[in-house]
Amino acid sequence: MKRIKRRKLWYVLLMGTCLVLFAASAPVYHFFGTGWAVAMCVVASILPPIAMTVGNIADPDDPRDHDNRYGPNAE
Repeated sequence: MKRIKRRKLWYVLLMGTCLVLFAASAPVYHFFGTGWAVAMCVVASILPPIAMTVGNIADPDDPRDHDNRYGPNAE
């Protein structure tokens, strides 16, 4: 059960970081220039697929993940 909470925590942290980067890119644009703002947006655009992958990893110790078609618990 703790692994499920850990997966959700990592998902929320990564998506929260993504939102903060997108929101903070506007003030960064005004204070530091276009390059930094674009770099922040590029990093923020890479984070959602990573968060989705981390959130959907099968847990070998979780009995609810044993009927998966793919992954470490596949038959």
